[in-house]
Amino acid sequence: QVQLVESGGGLVQAGGSLRLSCAASGRTIKNYAMGWFRQAPGKEREFVAAINWTGDITYYADSVKGRFTISRDNTNNRVYLQMSSLKPEDTAVYYCAVDRVPYGSAHEREYHYWGQGTQVTVSS
Repeated sequence: QVQLVESGGGLVQAGGSLRLSCAASGRTIKNYAMGWFRQAPGKEREFVAAINWTGDITYYADSVKGRFTISRDNTNNRVYLQMSSLKPEDTAVYYCAVDRVPYGSAHEREYHYWGQGTQVTVSS
């Protein structure tokens, strides 16, 4: 079992930045890809970014490419999402998740441990 706790969310103006952190406990995550997803009010949860187990391959949704950066610290069992040039449409609850395999995926069904989420609100 892996427990995930996200932090770093909050209220920010459009154009601003936030850095989300995901702390894993209970088991090492170093052998697995990690992902960030988000869910806006009234919408389905969607893929944001993923990173493979070694941290050298990353994937991004087109909507965040060039603005968000995913990274990981396997020594400290953490994953990060640096978000810049935030837009009101980035407002959502952001979740981190552990993939079943090392390589990373944009498909929600590939992930089997999820955090409780952290709220990000971007004002215009």
